[in-house]
This record gives sequence, C-alpha cells and structure tokens, in this order.
Amino acid sequence: MSRNASSTADLAAADLPHLWLPYTQMQTAPFPVEAVSTSGSRITLADGRELVDGVAAWWTACHGYSHPHIHAALVRQAEQMPHVMFGGMVHEPAIRLAARLAAMLPGDLERVFFTDSGSVAMEVAIKMAVQYHINRGTEGRTKILSFRGGYHGDTLGMMSICDPEEGMHSLFAGVLPEQVLADLPVDADSLARIEALLAERGDSIAAMVTEPLVQGAGGMLFHDPEVLRRLRELCDRHGILLILDEIFTGFGRTGTMFACEQAGIVPDIVALSKALTGGTMALAATVARQHVFEAFLSDSAGHALMHGPTFMANPLACAVANASLDLFETEPRLEQVAAISAQLARELEPCRALPRVKDVRVLGAIGVVELETLDDPDALRRAFVERGVWIRPFRNIVYLTPAFTIPPEELKRLTTAIVDVLRERA
Repeated sequence: MSRNASSTADLAAADLPHLWLPYTQMQTAPFPVEAVSTSGSRITLADGRELVDGVAAWWTACHGYSHPHIHAALVRQAEQMPHVMFGGMVHEPAIRLAARLAAMLPGDLERVFFTDSGSVAMEVAIKMAVQYHINRGTEGRTKILSFRGGYHGDTLGMMSICDPEEGMHSLFAGVLPEQVLADLPVDADSLARIEALLAERGDSIAAMVTEPLVQGAGGMLFHDPEVLRRLRELCDRHGILLILDEIFTGFGRTGTMFACEQAGIVPDIVALSKALTGGTMALAATVARQHVFEAFLSDSAGHALMHGPTFMANPLACAVANASLDLFETEPRLEQVAAISAQLARELEPCRALPRVKDVRVLGAIGVVELETLDDPDALRRAFVERGVWIRPFRNIVYLTPAFTIPPEELKRLTTAIVDVLRERA
C-alpha cells in the first residue's frame, strides 16, 4: 500500500494493515517510509525521494545494493535449483562455500554448519558447546558465560545470554534459563573479578561467548584486541570453549576480514551471518574447530548434532554468498574500509564539541556518536529522512555502518547530516 509523505504525516505504524513491525510500539510509532528499489548505497521511496543508506540494511549490504555480480549469481542459481533439502543430500554451492570459509578463517576453523539467521547460528554454537562436553563425558558443564553489553539475537536461548538490562529482553527474565554474566576484562579490576568467578564456577561453564572488538546492538561498545587474548587464555586455563559472535563484525566491518584476526586468536566456534551474502539472502554459518567436530564422531547416533533448519544451506543463498566472497577477492574491500574509517573519523569529529555528546569513536567502517541521552529516536530518524539519508539511531547512539563501496560524497552526506541534526537539536 503506497502512500506519499504528506498522506502519512498524521498516521502511526498501527494504521498499516496486517503488518507487525520489529522493535516497534505500533500504537505510537510513526508511519514507516516505504522503499521500492535500491541501488548502490541508495534507497528509493514510494513517494520518489531517494535516501543514502547509512546502515547498509542492518549491516549486511557490504558491497552496496544490487551488485551485478551477486545478482547474476542469484539468477543463474534460481534457474538451476532454487532449493533442495540438505538432509542426506548436498550440493555444489554449499560444498564450495564451506571450503572457502574454512580457508578464510584463522586456524583450524574447518567444519561449517549452515543455518538461515544469525540468532540460529548462535543457538547452534551453544548446542555444540554443551554437547561437546557431554560427548566427552564431562559432567556439569551446562552454563554459558556472556558479558554485559552483549547481544546475540532474539530467540529464547540467545536472550538468556544477552545483557539482562537490554530492554527488549528483560520482560522474559522469569522464562529464560539462568546463565553466567560478567564484565568484559578490560582492566585489572574486571580481570580479577572474572578470574575469581571462574575459580569458583569454571567447572560448570561450557562456553564463553562474546562479540569481538565491538558489542554491536549493546551500543556499539568497542574494546581492545587484548581483551580477546585474555578471554582465550582464560578459556584455555579452565577448559571452556570460546565462541565468537562475528555476525556483525565478520567480513571486513572492523578493518580485517574477521575481528578476531586483530587479536591473533582462534575461537573454538565462530558464528557468521549479516554480510555473508552481501545483504541479498538470509544465510548464516556456525564454524567449529576440528577438536570440537571430532567430539561428535562416534558409533552412537546419540552423539550426532541434532539440528537441521528446513532451509539450511539454501542453494540460492550459498550461490550469492560465493559471489560475495568473489568480490572480497577481486575488489579492494579492506582498502575501501580503511578509507571510510579515515573519513568517518575526520567528519564526525566536530560532533565531539556539541552539547550532550558523550563520545565519538570509529573502528573500520563503523562510526559512532554517543549521546548522554536519546529521548526520541523516531524524531531524529525523521529529521535524517528530511535530509535525504537513512540513519537509524538506537539506545543513546547515532551511528553509521555504510556499504564498503559508498562513494566519498555520499558518505559526506551522511556525516554532514549527523553533525547538522545534532547541532540543531543541541
């Protein structure tokens, strides 16, 4: 149902027939803008306006929208085999993609289990970790240790390991299984606290879970690579598996193909999604090291990993993921990320002098302006749309995660809009 901008001015999201939108109080939220086409870093709306996208379709469209190489791969695969079950049957796009991921990832992260969303990929990672200990005959390791500020998805299992202060999850506190929560060991005091916690409860913990370098939905919170090295050492010392959630950080977003490379560590299990298909199809992967996989090898069927999404390893999604990896190999994506990083740092710096701005920070193709408070994100979003940009503030941050292919002049439109809007509302 297309509407022009003037006809939606007095409507709320609740006036949409049939749809229920994500993270939205439908009664009070404004009527959403309607997209009709995309190209490069631009979104065209039903009323004819064009927006420069500053968040790359929730951090996925790393090559920009409608890249011809990805589009061609999608069409070829659709004509040949759009889908086939992955139970007792495999196909070339999945075989090739798994081999390429194993070659790209550090160490012996070699066994790839495909799913269709990041949250499910993390659910599988948790199941792998718990069953790893069970299959090895280790009793009592059933808990997952996660960190304040963390976010790993909205399924029930993932909600149990997200920061309990995260508003969208706190309502379910009485339903979720109790896990173990700690502060990231970013200094001597927090390191001492987690060491004490592991000394007391380490033998009950199956795995430690974190987002490397950036806690994304928790507020784009950055930490040093040294933190990851500490976590790896703690896990090794206490016999705990280390799971890295690279759903947001993977595929170049932080400046390296995978964030864990900057710490020089290899997790036992890693979850990937978001930019895996270049923002074209739903696909995710949980990748395990060889020693994790070997714990599931047995003459007993009960030692197998019992999980299998219906659209697991969808051939269309695998084909476009292979096309996305082609682009990382043939086009200068990491150099583009470095250029974006420098431009973000330069052009967001004026925000630091504005009232109510708490911090300005940049890592790779992530630029963040943290405010003391953000009372009306919908009003900010509308102000950005009026300036021809799509920026989606949340919590107390205004941030950019653009496509790696965004032209400098379009990136400048985004940074200028942030500076101008925040200055006007200071």
